Amino acid sequence: MTPLARPSGWLLDPSTIFLNHGSFGSCPQPVMDVQAELRLRIERDPVHFFNEELDPGLEAARQAIAALVGADGEDLVFVRNATSGVAAVLASLRLQAGDELLRTDHGYNACNNILDRAAEMSGARVVVARVPFPLRSADEVVQAVLAMTRERTRLVLVDHITSPTGLVLPIAALVSTLQARGIDVLVDGAHGPGMVPIDLSALGAAYYTGNLHKWCCSARGAAFLHVRRDRQAGLHPAVTSHGKNVPRTDRSRFLLEFDWQGSDDYTAMLTVPEALRFMSALRPGGLPQLMAENHEKALAARRLLAADLGVPLPCPDELIGALASLPLPPRSAQDPAPQRPVPAHIDPLQAVLYERYRIQVPVVPWPAPPQRLIRVSAQDYNAASDYETLSRALGALLGLRRL
Repeated sequence: MTPLARPSGWLLDPSTIFLNHGSFGSCPQPVMDVQAELRLRIERDPVHFFNEELDPGLEAARQAIAALVGADGEDLVFVRNATSGVAAVLASLRLQAGDELLRTDHGYNACNNILDRAAEMSGARVVVARVPFPLRSADEVVQAVLAMTRERTRLVLVDHITSPTGLVLPIAALVSTLQARGIDVLVDGAHGPGMVPIDLSALGAAYYTGNLHKWCCSARGAAFLHVRRDRQAGLHPAVTSHGKNVPRTDRSRFLLEFDWQGSDDYTAMLTVPEALRFMSALRPGGLPQLMAENHEKALAARRLLAADLGVPLPCPDELIGALASLPLPPRSAQDPAPQRPVPAHIDPLQAVLYERYRIQVPVVPWPAPPQRLIRVSAQDYNAASDYETLSRALGALLGLRRL
């Protein structure tokens, strides 16, 4: 296969068509260079770095994130990933037997598990709102969630962009409506920052957690938790360290508790300003232009694939960001088999697409096996030819119209 030409800075294998930015992102070379230099600085004098350099570095990163997501930096703390942010919120809630925790059936499995654990430990109950997919409008999402709220609903966990189905959920409408009913909302924004515009001050959700190593392309292990000012008291990290009682008055106890979690590698968080600089420099119009172009690229990709799969578009364009999922024929014994054993959670079709065509794209069981979706991503380094190659490969493997 002829190596693919990639824009400067991306380290992806040139022989691979990478259509799965959504899972783990991709960290560009300039960002990795900054992280490598930070690690060298630490090792030259760890005591000086942690005592003198870490705080201002984290504060610079915090302000860069705040500017990106329309927030006050005083309301932002660092976590390793969005799942950790969800865990911190659930661990801090004082749930009682009979309380209800509401989520959708499009939620991320790890976060679903956190809700289940919180319910097991407290006697609360997890309630699941069934959001249709395909769906005709954002209002179907809102109505599905509202229909499952009760007097004892304590918290609603909702994705900003769903992982399996790639839907941009109407979080502004959900937050305003639920808060009017006295129900707090925790937004799992794992895919939000860098994919879609965000204004947390306007949103007003009690809690929002988002990754920076996905669509902002920082080093992995960088994420934030935004907590509305009136919900910060009593909100604690999973690890209680010196921030709990360190004699400092220059910042809130909320920031102090989260900023220092003991000896750790904080360099991923410190790469965030460089990651945002890199991503903004990719287009004359900065990150907003890149996000808009990725959106259009994802829309074009799903139109192509839908036509060749012979399926209708499963949702309106306004519910798409830079991820798009489409239904595939159900998994069957007639599917081509990979040459090597694959983990049980990987659909054989996904493995065959990689083995035969060097296409890295997820095939997701939805809503349950043997039904499944294929989910494509759109990022700076992707071109229309990537999706055309995928379409031809699916046609050849599944006997579809495009051969």
